[in-house]
Amino acid sequence: MAATARHVGPFITRSTEVLIVESGEEHHTLKRTVGALDLTALGVGAIIGTGIFVVIGEGASLAGPGLIVSFLLAALTCVFSALSYAELASSIPVSGSAYTYSYATMGEVIAWIIGWDLILEYGISVAAVAVGWGGNLNSFLDTTFGVTIPTALSTSPETGGTLNLPAVLIVVIVTALLMRGVRETTRTNTIMVFVKLAVLLLFIIVAATVFKSGNLKPFAPHGFDGIVSAAAVIFFAFIGFDAVSTGSEEAKKPSRDLPLAITGSLAIATIVYILVSVMAVGVLPASQLGESDAPLAEALKTGAGANWAASVMAFGALVAITSVMITIFYGQTRIMFAMARDGLVPEWLAEVNPRTGTPVRLTILFGIGIAVLAALVPLSEIVKLVNIGTLFAFVLVNAGVIILRRTRPDMPRPFRVPFSPVFPLIGIGLCIYLMARLPLTSWIRFFGWLAAGLLIYVFYSYRHSRLRRIVLGEVPTAAPTERR
Repeated sequence: MAATARHVGPFITRSTEVLIVESGEEHHTLKRTVGALDLTALGVGAIIGTGIFVVIGEGASLAGPGLIVSFLLAALTCVFSALSYAELASSIPVSGSAYTYSYATMGEVIAWIIGWDLILEYGISVAAVAVGWGGNLNSFLDTTFGVTIPTALSTSPETGGTLNLPAVLIVVIVTALLMRGVRETTRTNTIMVFVKLAVLLLFIIVAATVFKSGNLKPFAPHGFDGIVSAAAVIFFAFIGFDAVSTGSEEAKKPSRDLPLAITGSLAIATIVYILVSVMAVGVLPASQLGESDAPLAEALKTGAGANWAASVMAFGALVAITSVMITIFYGQTRIMFAMARDGLVPEWLAEVNPRTGTPVRLTILFGIGIAVLAALVPLSEIVKLVNIGTLFAFVLVNAGVIILRRTRPDMPRPFRVPFSPVFPLIGIGLCIYLMARLPLTSWIRFFGWLAAGLLIYVFYSYRHSRLRRIVLGEVPTAAPTERR
């Protein structure tokens, strides 16, 4: 145990061994049914979303053809954090991701802060993606069948509608899927990932037939500053590999599969992004890509004369968004599940349904909340919290690797970050650099949310912490049960 009864302060830490033991207790046990392929698909599903269908245009306007280098720089920025996630996920194969890693390294209050932050980040992400799903559904119906859903039923009051019904519908469908079981969830996501990769492969093949190398000149019309500025924008199209670590407790072979899935999903996304960006610029000048809201469809339509492109790309975006929703929503439930099992939020939320092996109550509760957010609440400003929250989590995970290397040098590490602490320190520095470039309003909202979280910790979580009650002898240490 990492604390004694005489020291039960807010920085009490959890033993990694106890974390693993408690993941096997009765009523709080998830099923280890997810293999390497499905875990990798979780990462690819979270990373490759609407960003690839939209962000290429924004990046091209900043960097020109140098957009290709921008993608490489953005991927490099993520690599250091991905390696740290891989080490901690393989060493502590328990739900919770950055929350759990912080609990084991920096203490309960830090864990609560990042857990509270991630719950908001993931929830807003799912709601915002659901709103985007509704918009893409309308676009697909319009370009393919010439019909649209009335504005009153397809947009929120913020944009002149009454209720975003398509957003509510997709949230309900994803909630039901998550309740059925992790095997069904991951298999569905894997199918969707292959579909959206097929759509992007189709784009690459068609674009290759009309590729014009002259479009690559001048390569960097706005200089290296333009390339770096584009990389800062593109970076957020790579976020999502961290969601793989939330499935640690349901991985069949976490020590092998989690590092493979985290680094593999980032590598696959990087290759796809670079190939698509090269072909997009080769088909249509970067200046024209930057002017389009749907750059991939515009590239095929204008550059390759493929009038069917809008329908295919709209369908690909629809599938891509659905896959992102599944993965991020799944990650959110597993983080809150870990927090509930630790007593920092009501423990009944961590109750696992014996038939499905999923936290059904928790999933329903989040489903209702996200549906309300997507249907009615203005998200255009709140969604900006996602970027700063993700970077903050990356900072803590990189720091967690350094701390555990010093405090637990003999702990089994199936995967090790090379050149530690240099690589984790580089990861921290890059994340802080990107955080510093975010607007002041994002920082104000971020600290406001954290302040609200600290009030909850002081008045509820601190007193109900399961670890604290165990240390003080108020409840017994959990006994593990056989994993199913």
